Amino acid sequence: MAKTLEMVFRTSAGNETTISVADPKDDLTLAQAKIVMQDIIAKNIFEIKGSGLAEVVEARIRSLDTVALV
Repeated sequence: MAKTLEMVFRTSAGNETTISVADPKDDLTLAQAKIVMQDIIAKNIFEIKGSGLAEVVEARIRSLDTVALV
């Protein structure tokens, strides 16, 4: 099963954007994800359409199961 951490942010322009990270740790907690997200905002390293990331919206794990058809 493939897993992806999706970190959803609101920009200073009010739009939502998602940063995805493949293969997060199995024991990742919401608290750990929020710390990382706040750090990303504080360091102001991403700009989306001219706006910086301003607010944490949510963090979620997306799972994908692949079943081969024979």
